[in-house]
Order: sequence, then structure tokens, then C-alpha cells
Amino acid sequence: MSQHPDTTPDISVVVIVFNDAARLPTAVQSVLDQTLRNVEVIIADDHSTDASFEVAQQLAARSDRVRAIQLPENSGGCGEPRNQGVAVARGRYVMFLDSDDTLEPNACRNMLEAAESTGADLVSGLCLRVHTDNRHGKTVKWYPWLYRETRTFDSVAEIPDLLVFDTLSTNKCYRREFLIDSGLVFPRGIHYEDLLFSAQAYLAASRITLIPNTVYFWNVVEKAAEKSISNRRHEINNFADRVEIHRRIDRILAEQGQDELKLHKDRKFLKHDLVLYLRDLPFLDDEYRHHFAEMARGYIQDFSQEAYEGLSPIHRLCAFLLLREDWKNLTPAIDTLINPGKVSSSLVERDGRVYWCAEHLDDPVGREILDVTDLGYHAKPVQRLALRNQVTAYTESPTGVTVAGALVNPLGVIPPNAKLKAELEFRARRKSLQTFRFPVQSVKHEGVSVAWQADVPLAAKLRPLGIIDEVWDVRLHLTVDGERTTSRLTVGQTSLEEGGAVRVRPRLGRMTADRLQPHASAKGHLAFRLTQHGRLARRTSMLVQRNMQSPPAELAKKMARKVVAARKDLHSGPRKIETYHRMIRLLPVRTGTVVFESHLGKQYSDSPRAIYEEMRRRGVPFKAVWSYAGERPTGFPKDVELVRRWSWPYLRALAQAEFWIDNQGFPLKLNKRPETTYIQTWHGSALKRMGFDEPKYRIKPEHEQSAYQEAIDRFDYFVVRGRHDEKTLAPAYRIPEEKLLRTGYPRNDALVRAKDAETLDPAARELADRLGIRTDRPVVLYAPTFREQNGKVQKFEFPFDIDAFADRFGDEFTLLIRTHYLNSVTLPPSVAGRVVNVSEEPDITPVLLLADAMITDYSSVMFDYALLQRPMVFFTYDWEEYVDNSRGTYFDLSEQAPGPVVRTAEDLFRVLEDLQSLASEHEARLKEFVTQYGEYDRGDAAARIVDRFFGNRGDAR
Repeated sequence: MSQHPDTTPDISVVVIVFNDAARLPTAVQSVLDQTLRNVEVIIADDHSTDASFEVAQQLAARSDRVRAIQLPENSGGCGEPRNQGVAVARGRYVMFLDSDDTLEPNACRNMLEAAESTGADLVSGLCLRVHTDNRHGKTVKWYPWLYRETRTFDSVAEIPDLLVFDTLSTNKCYRREFLIDSGLVFPRGIHYEDLLFSAQAYLAASRITLIPNTVYFWNVVEKAAEKSISNRRHEINNFADRVEIHRRIDRILAEQGQDELKLHKDRKFLKHDLVLYLRDLPFLDDEYRHHFAEMARGYIQDFSQEAYEGLSPIHRLCAFLLLREDWKNLTPAIDTLINPGKVSSSLVERDGRVYWCAEHLDDPVGREILDVTDLGYHAKPVQRLALRNQVTAYTESPTGVTVAGALVNPLGVIPPNAKLKAELEFRARRKSLQTFRFPVQSVKHEGVSVAWQADVPLAAKLRPLGIIDEVWDVRLHLTVDGERTTSRLTVGQTSLEEGGAVRVRPRLGRMTADRLQPHASAKGHLAFRLTQHGRLARRTSMLVQRNMQSPPAELAKKMARKVVAARKDLHSGPRKIETYHRMIRLLPVRTGTVVFESHLGKQYSDSPRAIYEEMRRRGVPFKAVWSYAGERPTGFPKDVELVRRWSWPYLRALAQAEFWIDNQGFPLKLNKRPETTYIQTWHGSALKRMGFDEPKYRIKPEHEQSAYQEAIDRFDYFVVRGRHDEKTLAPAYRIPEEKLLRTGYPRNDALVRAKDAETLDPAARELADRLGIRTDRPVVLYAPTFREQNGKVQKFEFPFDIDAFADRFGDEFTLLIRTHYLNSVTLPPSVAGRVVNVSEEPDITPVLLLADAMITDYSSVMFDYALLQRPMVFFTYDWEEYVDNSRGTYFDLSEQAPGPVVRTAEDLFRVLEDLQSLASEHEARLKEFVTQYGEYDRGDAAARIVDRFFGNRGDAR
């Protein structure tokens, strides 16, 4: 269908091209194939030196909807060709397309309909980045949260994220009169023209519409030999252009008084733009770094402090060190910035705080920014640290390579007298392929680092397959007194380019590859790539690559993808659920098998543990299966069968078990067979409203409520510890009377027995000995619950000054900190020995047994600790806020609390000054509290449950 020359096109699509003759026809065709037919194409050639303009003319000759123009000289950017295209455009609306990209078939129709229906000057849709050289067909949506639904705004100030993040000009449709009347043109002779043009368009538009439709396919080649203009960050003029564009935007924002938009833009510059360049700095020379730092300092030094507030601690630290050109400390910090969690500095401790480095601590601002105490590096053992491992030497030989490195040793976590052993691991990046390990000949302390060196006989010992295992990553495994830490090898200050490449012998023969070439990975780590140096290897590689596009190869790849998809499907959640339900129909029950689980497999603890240990103590004949979550189980008995949660063995164990025993809930979508008895021990009495008493459950759709109720209905028995549970938890979860087990909590048996004991419980003594907690003076436990805001768990922060607490009470008693399992805490070194973090102890019972008094707030631990008849203090500093942001409470804590309720830190400190008086003053109230909330806890809960289900069955006792 042709377009009459006098007809005004609905949309003009300006396709810009420079030396891209091969891909231009595909881009143009994506416009001609639009479901909206009244569209014209204007090809703007930026004075190409290849056949691009000839191809453009041929395309114009074939269709009266295509026109071709050529700039008289190359403009050096994308802006001027677009300007020239707009100048000759006849459409009511204008869109832009690059010659290496394509439009989604309905893009023009969707854009036009949105513009016409809303009267928008500018319509923006979703852009999809297509990684064309990725074998898995990788695609990434461009800032998808902006495009979840159709929305119209009268000003970009209503949605600052649009100005800040989506700075593309190509996923948009502009009313042509709007462009002309506003004088909107792309800047000439400077890169990053999209940033300025988009900002100007957003600010000038009287109405902006966003649509959830995909409109633009941005084709990306990750392994391109020549980087695009925006990716040439090693060129200093590239950064100069970016800063200049930002300065121009700043001037416009200042003229319009858009201070809030300026703040959002500055934050994005620090979070994104600056980081793009920082990650390349370790690989660039001193001259570049100096020029870069000067430019960055000239621009960001005037940013407001508010712009830095949203940055991570390491991010702020990098900006601070860059402004001072402290390359010695900045380079490692950049490594941590692009590899979160890695410890890249040896760190220093001053006055009980941990700092990134010793420099700049005389500067009050520097001291604050360099303080990394809260990151908790100092509190982790070596096996839980990812340490920076800097390559210090790299040389090649006919037999392989010699590599040396220095592993950072933060605060001496690797002691000087430690027994050290190391090995290098070369692993093919593709999963399930080969791994080769080589011993490290020398590893020793050297100053503040651990130095190592290895001669690696790659030529003789590393045997890649060839073709399919192209990339190899390297790791160092260091064993410190039997504990292992693994690190990647950081490069950047050691040249890899002079060495050439190592000879290798692939298993598929040297025709596939004959060299192993070192390079730096995207995260700055040493990696190797199989390459072809010899004539035969190069010819074979070219032949293979050519044949990979042949019909037989495409068929083979299609079949391989189907195999991969089938494997994924086999291990998918829906497939596992389906197979599990088939198991419970076909497999027999294994009599005597009990599956235990505590806190979703995270621990060996709580009432399931107490029941298991009671069964073991009695010698009950049964087969115990414990579930665990995570990569590897810790703290579980050695003689039980362990199954990973959601694994196939886990599902089979549940399908065939005679008993399920847990304290939180087995996966909700797994039905229980009638022959299996499910004992739900639960994990605490309730102050906060639970289950269907929670507002969020009352407003859920009926089908979701039904599914939740079906999961609860699997419980055959539900353990309660008092009439309070019967009046709260039971109706909240709609559990009928006949399912209630009025035994009390098995986990609390130890607490009841310890109440009148004259000696410290063995479990508590073991805990004290292991953590170095003094037992010759009182121990106080602080056990708060978590806070949430808008449904999100808030980071734990002390509601009092922990250093002031330790200074005031450190000589009188030891404070234990136990956060909720949804939180974590890091203690500063300044309180070491006086305050101890016990949050990672899997079982809270020994902690409660060790504590002589407890501080809490709204945590259900109050009901358990009361059984010990030891004093409690309730620190409710945020009661009104907590009640407003939570799901409500079953009773007023201020009226029922069996101890003083305090609202300020000073009041808390005051009541703790006399623990003996605290105990005597509230003794009677504690007894009443236990009677009211835990009358079934008598110290024999585990025994009664074992009697009933594994001893004299049917004896309810």
C-alpha cells in the first residue's frame, strides 16, 4: 500500500545512519512493517564512508514512504542527523530510530493512539535492550517501573524519575509542532546529546504520557570490538562531554527554579554516571586519572549534602577519596563498589571504631565518611569474608604462567601464626563444565597482606574442551587454620597485555583453539579466553562460526535449547509441586519417619528440636529427617538425614513421612496425605494480631484467603501454651478446638526446669564459655522485635547510644544483643567484652537461660522469658508509631507488662541501675503474667507429646 505524496503522514520516523549499510535495511523495514501504515521514513546519513547512503537511496527508490538525505560532512554524533531529519519531516508526530535498532511492530500505532487520546506533547514507551550476541537471547527492560501502566502527567516535576533515568530520545513520540514551537534541537558537536534533548523536552512538555507497551528494540553487542561512543569511557573527552551536558541541564533547571529536580539529577549522577567511570579508573594511567579527578571535583564539589544521602557507605567513601585524589585508598574502594561485599582495605581501628584507612581522620567529614564500622567487616570470621586479592605479578612461559598476588588482611583476621595453604582454581564459566586446580607454592604474611605465588602449568595440565568452554575464571582458595576463604583475582595495576597468550591443547584438538588469552572481566577480575593464533585454528574457528548459522546448526541449537528448557522445567516450582502430589498418590508411607523443620529450615532449634531430643533420649525407634535452608547445613546433629528445603529428597521425605513436625509451616502449596500426622508446635504467643486477624489478610481476595486456609487446615494438631493462645492464635488461624494440644511449648521445658535450679544450665554455660561471657557478674539480654514501614522490614538501629550504655554499665553486667531473625546488628569494637551479639545463635533457649534480666519491647519472647521468673524491662520508645504501623495488638502492653515500661533511654538506664530491686518489685506481677499467658508450660511438654504420639498412643494425658 503506497502513500500519496500529498497525504500528511501521521508519524515521521527519522532513521540515522553512519557506516552501517548492512543493518540499515532491517531498521527501515521495521518502520515499513508497522501496523500503522501512514508512516514515513526519513533516512539521515551522517556522511558515511561506506555504502550506507547508496543503500538509503535504493530503499527510497523502492518505496514512496522512504526519503534519504545526506549531511555534507560528518557531524561526529547522533544529534545533527536527527535535527536535519526533523527539518524535512512532514508527519504530525516525530520518532527517532538508530540504524542498528528496530521498532516493535505496533509501536507507532500505540504511540499515536496515546498522544491523540491524551493530548500529550510527548509519549514514551518501554525500551527493550536485546543482547544480540547472547546465546540465551538475553533481554533487559529499560527502567520498567516507569512503564507498568498508562499514566499522564502535566509536568515532569510530578515524576522526577522520568527525567533522571529514562534519558533516551528513541523510545518516544513527539508532536512535531511542539518540537518546532519549543525550538527543541539536539546539541551539535558534543556527545550525550540525548540527555540534554530529553531533559529539554520533558521540561517543555505541557503533557507527558507513559504507556506500558514495548516500542523500541535497542540492540546491544556486549563483545563488540569497537565500543559505542557512550561506552568509550577511557577517553577523557567522553567524561568532559558528559559533565558539560549536565552543566547545561543544570542551567535550565536553575532558570526554571526546579531545585527538587536538580537534587534528583545530582543523586543519579553520583549513583550512576560517576560509577560508570570509576569502574574503569584502575585500568587507566595517572594522567587520565588526574584529569578525571579535576573534572569530577569541579562539578560535584558543589553538590548539596542531600545529594549524598541516598548513597551506600562505600559509594560515599569513593566520592570523598576521588575529590582528594587518594588513589591508594580509592582504587581498592572502587573494587568493593563494583563487587559489593568484598573487603578491599586492611582497615584501621581508632577509638573503638573501624575506618577504611588511616588517612583523612583529622578531617571531621572524612572521619564520618570513612567510618565503616556498621558494615560489620570486623565482626566476621575469615571464612565469611570475601577478600580483595590483587595480582601483583603476571608472567608467561612455554609451560604456563607465574602469578603472584597480595590478599588483603583486614584488622589481622588472618593471624601471623596461622597455618596457611592455598590453591588456584580454573573453572569454565559455563555451568557443569570442567574445573582444574593447581597448588600455590608460596603463601606467607608480608606486611599488612598475605602474599602468594604460584607456577601454573596451564599448557600441560589445563585441558579445555574447545569451542564451548571459551571463558575461564580464576579463584584462589586460601585455608587458614582449617577454615577456607575464596577470592577472585583483581587486576588493573598489573599489565596482562605484554604476556601474549599461553599454549593449550583442547580435548577437541588445536584446530578449535590453541591459546589461552588473559583479560580482565567486567568486574575487574583475572579471566582467560580461548583464542586461535595458528592459521589452522583460525580457519577452523571461522568455519565453525559460519556453520553455526547453517540450517543443521540452527536445528541442533534449537534441540539443545529444548533440552535446557526441559531441565529447567524439571526443577521448576510448578513441576516439583505437580510431581510431589503424584508422589503422595503413588508412594507408600514410611512408618516411623518424622520430618522435622524449624523456622523454615534455617535452624536446628525450638520445639521441634526439643521433641526430637526427647525421642532420642528415650530411644524411641524412628527415622528422623531434618530440613535445612541455604547452601550447607550448620549446627544439625551428625547422625540425622538432612534434606535441603524444596529439593527432590525433601519432597519425597514429606510425601512418605508418617509425621510432620515444625514450628512455622511447611511449604503452603504442598498438600498433606491423610495418613501423615502434622504436629504444628508454633513459635510464640501473640501480642500483635496474627493470621486472619491481620488487616492485610482480611482484604485479600477470596481465592487467596481460601488457599491460605487450606494450608492451615493441614495441621492435625496445634500446640498452645495457655488460654491466651486459645483466645487469640486459635481463632486467628481458624483452628478448631479438637486440634489444640494443651501441652505448652516443648522448647520451654528447659526454662521451667531452670526456674528453681541452683546451678547454671549446661547449655547456658557452654554458650558463655564459647563466647567468653563472664558468669561471675549479671548478664542482661536486649531482645527487641522488628519494625516495618509500608510493609517493608526496617533496618535495625539502636534506640539508645550503645557506647554510652557500655560506659555506664560495662563494669556491672554484660549486655547480650539478640535481634529478630529479620534483622541483623553489628557492634563497634568499642564495646567488645561488655556487649556481645548473640543474634546468630541458632537456638534462643540457652541465651534466655544465661540472662539474669531482659530488656524487650513487643517481642513474643516476653512470654517465654517470664517462665524463668526473672526481671524484665519493656522499652517502648515508639509505642504509638509501632501500633500505627503494625497490625494492631491483642492487649495494652502498658497495662499487662510484668515489669517497668519505659519510654526514654535515660529512664531505661535508671531502672537498670538496681537489678535486685527490679526483681523483687515485680515478682508477684511476673507470677500473674505466667498464669495468665502460659499456664500449660509445666516443663513436660516434650514428654507429653512423645507419650501421646510415639509411646502409649491415644493417651491424651
